[in-house]
Amino acid sequence: MYIKITETILILNNTKKNKMLKEKQSETQSKYNFFGEKLFDANGNTTLTEEERLKMITRLEEKYSEILDILRISTDDPNCTYTPKRIAKMFVNEIFSGRFTPPPDITFFPNRKKVDNLIISSGIQVMSICSHHWQPIAGTCTVGYIPNKSVIGLSKISRIVEWFSRRGQIQEELGEQIADFLEELIAPKALGVIINAKHYCMIARGIRGSEEETIMTTSVMRGYMLDDINLRNEFVTLIDKKR
Repeated sequence: MYIKITETILILNNTKKNKMLKEKQSETQSKYNFFGEKLFDANGNTTLTEEERLKMITRLEEKYSEILDILRISTDDPNCTYTPKRIAKMFVNEIFSGRFTPPPDITFFPNRKKVDNLIISSGIQVMSICSHHWQPIAGTCTVGYIPNKSVIGLSKISRIVEWFSRRGQIQEELGEQIADFLEELIAPKALGVIINAKHYCMIARGIRGSEEETIMTTSVMRGYMLDDINLRNEFVTLIDKKR
């Protein structure tokens, strides 16, 4: 009887160990691709060398050739002969460039005059890709802030928005990423990030909404902008006047 109980315990322990081992292997596999390269979120960032990006383009070109083949699109069609290479280069060097490149160089200036009013940069282009259907997200971003000890170069705000936009995104997280980055960079007293964008996953497919009217608006408010309703209203009013 004692031997049978011991055998049963050993079997249960081995089963548990095997299950844990399989779960660990599965978890490890989900973090790395077929080539043993680490995976990361669509809107994340890992700086790659030029050699790594070229290797990625070559692999993508091969896969997009397969996609065309599955869709029964002949590469003998002169319009599609170089399409796989074009798409591969476009995704790595343009659409998803924010995933693979370091953050832009940022220029700071001391807030010598103790500026304590809103600084607003509006009309910043947003061109991104929806993580769900890989359709364009196109629109504009407005960033407003009250500086603390530093003022950031105006063009650098546009570059920051561009860097985060050029990834697979959902608009809600895009605004948060921009705000997090600016907070860490200059620790402003107040910060607002508003994005208005068209989502072509709702225009080109699905409900096929109106291109003119199907617009999503998201806002992120931090610091005084979050706590002071008058300041927030001033920010929104100044934006509205610019439209």
